[in-house]
Amino acid sequence: MDAVHGGTFMLILNRHKNESIMIGDDIKLTIIRLGESQVKIGIDAPPEVPVHRQEIYDAIKAANCDCTNEGSE
Repeated sequence: MDAVHGGTFMLILNRHKNESIMIGDDIKLTIIRLGESQVKIGIDAPPEVPVHRQEIYDAIKAANCDCTNEGSE
């Protein structure tokens, strides 16, 4: 089922332990472990594809934005 997320649609899938999801031809997400409040996911992606947790991605974006703004002063 799709859900609206930030003005775009999000595909929501159910998976069990050891089941995978393919993104394109070369990115594979595998459910490694299911816990009470956590899911452990394995990500198999080419080395040129950056993979980050959301909070790390946000920090990198913020740092890059700060650096860009500093150069314009």
